[in-house]
Amino acid sequence: MAKNIVKQSVAYSYILSQPFATYIDAYPMLQSQWLAEQDIQHIAYGDHSQVVRVIQHKLNNLKYYDEAIDGEYGLFTEYALKKFQADHKIIPDGSINRKTIDAIIDVEQSYYLAKLTSIDEPIYYGMTNTDIEALQRALYYLGFYDNKLDGIFGPITETALLTAQRAYNLEETPAVSFELVETIHQEVETKSKEAPLIDQQTSSNQKETIQINTDNSQIELVIQAAKQQTGVRYQWGGTTPDGFDCSGFIQYVFQQHGISIPRTVSEIWNQTANIDQPSIGDLVFFETYKKGPSHIGIYLGNDQFIHAGESSGVTTSTLSQDYWQSRYLGSRRVYLD
Repeated sequence: MAKNIVKQSVAYSYILSQPFATYIDAYPMLQSQWLAEQDIQHIAYGDHSQVVRVIQHKLNNLKYYDEAIDGEYGLFTEYALKKFQADHKIIPDGSINRKTIDAIIDVEQSYYLAKLTSIDEPIYYGMTNTDIEALQRALYYLGFYDNKLDGIFGPITETALLTAQRAYNLEETPAVSFELVETIHQEVETKSKEAPLIDQQTSSNQKETIQINTDNSQIELVIQAAKQQTGVRYQWGGTTPDGFDCSGFIQYVFQQHGISIPRTVSEIWNQTANIDQPSIGDLVFFETYKKGPSHIGIYLGNDQFIHAGESSGVTTSTLSQDYWQSRYLGSRRVYLD
């Protein structure tokens, strides 16, 4: 468990110059280090203390506690502790003990560390969305960011992100400038035009359940199934209306009408046929967080497509929007039964 503040962080510099009384609320990671060092043996039900207040704050961050953060070890705090303990294979007695506190610190830190690599699309200066705000919040928690949580990605946020990723040995995510985005857009256009067609004869083994048929009614049913999922949250690895990732969403809506689709974006790309321009019901592919196809949606016509995005869940977006246009790889067709 990493209880110590990373020396590269702004939080580390902060504690060297400030007494405890002023820094306990400055950075959540400072709370973690302080909490890990406290003597908790004599904290009993009904007590009021700074330890209880910090525990309440952390349980609130982890969605276990939504009452007043008042430092009172009462009914609501005990109930939140029991829920957390049960979820993490600790005896659910609602007590404040060392095993539970260590688990709270670990789970909270793991949650925020995951945010440092969770954005599944290239980040560029000026990007503004809830993912960036969540990233800034994670950097603040870890002690690397001390500016406004404005959801705008710029040099300050990038510096904090790269410093944090290096400190924790994570894959680095450098920003892309607006000029580079335009260059990528031009390269993607060229790549899309040069993409080879799939030979229908040599691909017959791959497409045992995907046969040529232009039944528009079936396409309309697939699109209707897709639109019915609008608003469903994004979940990495999700394949049901409880939460979708991008390819899980595509697989689900086609399966509703007996059409077998592979699970991953790259497999779908490889087992569908290239087309020059998308028609309603065709699949549109994008190069986002890694080389090659890594995001997918269903074309709805009028320059729109529906997809499961990490920042907004299942939603409808516009192909000509700068972000999607610059990452567009091409469109491909599923030949329906």
